Amino acid sequence: MKEKTEELRRLQEEAKEGGGKDRIDQQHKKGKLTARERLDILLDEGSFVELDMFVKHRSHDFGLEEQHYPGDGVVTGYGKIDGRLIFVYSQDFTVFGGSLSETHAEKICKIMDMAMKMGAPVIGLNDSGGARIQEGVVSLGGYADIFLRNTLASGVVPQISAVMGPSAGGAVYSPAITDFIFMVKNTSYMFVTGPNVVKTVTHEDVSFEELGGALTHATKSGVAHFASENEADCLMGIRRLLSYIPQNYREDPPRLPTKDSPDRAEAQLDEIIPDNPNKPYDMKDVIGLVVDDGVFFEVHELFAQNILVGFARLGGRSVGIIANQPAVLAGVLDIDASVKAARFVRFCDAFNIPLLVFEDVPGFLPGTDQEWRGIIKNGAKLLFAFSEATVPKITVITRKAYGGAYDVMNSKHIRGDINFAWPSAEIAVMGPKGAVEIIFRKDIENADNREEVETRLIADYVAKFANPYIAAERGYIDEVIEPSATRSKLIRAFEMLETKVDTNPKKKHGNIPL
Repeated sequence: MKEKTEELRRLQEEAKEGGGKDRIDQQHKKGKLTARERLDILLDEGSFVELDMFVKHRSHDFGLEEQHYPGDGVVTGYGKIDGRLIFVYSQDFTVFGGSLSETHAEKICKIMDMAMKMGAPVIGLNDSGGARIQEGVVSLGGYADIFLRNTLASGVVPQISAVMGPSAGGAVYSPAITDFIFMVKNTSYMFVTGPNVVKTVTHEDVSFEELGGALTHATKSGVAHFASENEADCLMGIRRLLSYIPQNYREDPPRLPTKDSPDRAEAQLDEIIPDNPNKPYDMKDVIGLVVDDGVFFEVHELFAQNILVGFARLGGRSVGIIANQPAVLAGVLDIDASVKAARFVRFCDAFNIPLLVFEDVPGFLPGTDQEWRGIIKNGAKLLFAFSEATVPKITVITRKAYGGAYDVMNSKHIRGDINFAWPSAEIAVMGPKGAVEIIFRKDIENADNREEVETRLIADYVAKFANPYIAAERGYIDEVIEPSATRSKLIRAFEMLETKVDTNPKKKHGNIPL
């Protein structure tokens, strides 16, 4: 038995060496960690249990029969993050460039199936050259097997992808289906077709980083939710993200104790809205003054910055925040902002995370570019997402709530549960100047002193509509509150909504305007 035990240990050590010391050194020279080093950072110390360590590929073509590495280029198993069960796979670039084979895919599919049965999140650490060419259609089938499981698991358990190196061709679609994508600056990239193919087909000369680097996808395409400074930062970011979300759709998000008083009043909020309605302010300052310990974990920080999304806590409860950002494009809703927010709303609703909306929106962005690219259907995505959501939903209107954007941003009419407004709120079809120019166009044109008449009419309009009280009279606003009391009002409202039950009509699924 002793000899057999020693043989087992030898085989385990061989598997842990991956592609060997030379390839591990090459990985380190690129500024990248190995598959197992990444797991050491991601998971609680000593918690990882590896499965399928000795799996090898079954291919006999193109010389592969002479190359066998235990594990076949991916480390799979389960462990814990902050004491909670996690299933994980980590692709090993030192073995066949992390390329996906039939058995490689089977290993990933096995832990995904287990995650669904156990009701635990799946984390994929992607570092792969793509499908293993020598296996042909078998490797392509392996990708499709994974894609199917990503789709079936969507909304059942959280799925997080970290792109730690290359991800090209079909390999990009698994991360794309998952809930959140992390990328690492300068060492990871994603694209359907690489720079060489792009140059051949379109004659564009573009680098790997420009085409599909972390910053490209974090700022331009919106594919990446997080662009991390390095791999350790990326992996710690995943741990932090998981602290806000539940294990599966049946559970509530984790609740953490806080010493931040629920009755804390913030006098700064009473002065934060500028007297000039056209002057910007930073909505992040508002959020920071309201949430527990001022901590806001922002998602998609570099993309569509005219809207903010992310996680925070109120009285220890996890909440998902969607907020217009007056400091960028006046907080207007455009295509990118609508899609960004809609995706976040649907994630929170799928996993029982209450929604908190801070609203200061002058409307949807006008112009031919937006109209031709589909602001109508893309804006409708956000409307659909809020309307469909059944989790507790609270809105705070801090200043402007104009036009259709008022409806879209979780208004009472689309099942907002509690709708607060500050005294500075302006709820109307449009801004005073535009409204007066339409309503009183003839009066202004016929007046001897047009400027004086227009100024007076604008002042009358402001007095009547640039406040929250008409909406409050009709019950569209539940309460007009002092800004300094926002935190305590929100905490009490979410406490009241804790037992909320709401349903949608029975159906297979809705048809969101994609």
